[in-house]
Amino acid sequence: MSTPDDDAFHPGASLPTPAAPMSAAAGAEPPLGWNGVAEQVARDLLRDRRSDRRWRIFFRLSWLLLVMAIAYAIFAVRNRAAAPTGAHTALIEIRGEIAAGAEASAENLVPGIKTAFEDDSAKAVVLRINSPGGSPVQAGIINDEIRRLKKLHKKKVYAVVEETCASGAYYIAVAADEIYADKASVVGSIGVLMDSFGAAGLLDKLGVERRLLTAGENKGLGDPFSPLLPKQRAYLQAMIDQIHQQFIAVVKQGRGTRLKETPETFTGLFWNGEQALAMGLIDHLGNLDYVAREVVKAEEVIDYTPKENVAERLAKKLGASIGAGAVKAMPGAFTIR
Repeated sequence: MSTPDDDAFHPGASLPTPAAPMSAAAGAEPPLGWNGVAEQVARDLLRDRRSDRRWRIFFRLSWLLLVMAIAYAIFAVRNRAAAPTGAHTALIEIRGEIAAGAEASAENLVPGIKTAFEDDSAKAVVLRINSPGGSPVQAGIINDEIRRLKKLHKKKVYAVVEETCASGAYYIAVAADEIYADKASVVGSIGVLMDSFGAAGLLDKLGVERRLLTAGENKGLGDPFSPLLPKQRAYLQAMIDQIHQQFIAVVKQGRGTRLKETPETFTGLFWNGEQALAMGLIDHLGNLDYVAREVVKAEEVIDYTPKENVAERLAKKLGASIGAGAVKAMPGAFTIR
């Protein structure tokens, strides 16, 4: 048991060591002076600038690679479904609306048609058609090119109808040596139309004034908010009648004596495959496999249709398609359908 004297100082005993002053925090750096603060800010600024520069370089390289990929995809040779390995049947697909800028446009199809004719391994060219028609200009260009290539290369062409071969599509089909269809296919519609609408009376009822300024009395012809004068209607009717006669002449040239013309043949009516066969609008009932196997005698089918890739669709959406859409939106476009 200790006593008060136990804690007293005794001669010879060592003195206690004074306690060191407490720091603000263990391991903390000493406070920075103004020079230290400026140096720290400079280091942080330099680090941020380096980071920004790296990101800018990354994004620039990314865009460069994207542009290069799109350019390569657009200008690279369009792939076919398979490479020819011997005697085969060359296939060209004509699908959807026949129009400038569409998949079934002359600009898109003609290069594939040329390649099919120029390939010595292709024993014949088959046009597989599923289209309601479209532009007489595009259909006419394709028809003319098929007939030119047939004469140049002495190669047979067969048209095979799937669901529909109407109007402008039939304009193309008559360039073939023979036309095949299913008994339930829709064939015909040999006519021309020009569609628009008139809303001049509606504007009057709404109290809206149409302000259309033109230089030339017929410059506003086809404007849906202006009245269609009798002489203008007669002018437009004469124009589409002339285009109709051009269509009829192409059909008669292509079908020749096989066509069994009736009063309804060129009225714009359409028929199923069995009726079209009886009228001489087609030659036989059959599909692609039948034609390749039994008619061409080359069962292997190689697709020569140019395929639109993702980059081309993107380019059209970003640019060309805007102009094409504006043109298509204009009233008064002629359509064979």
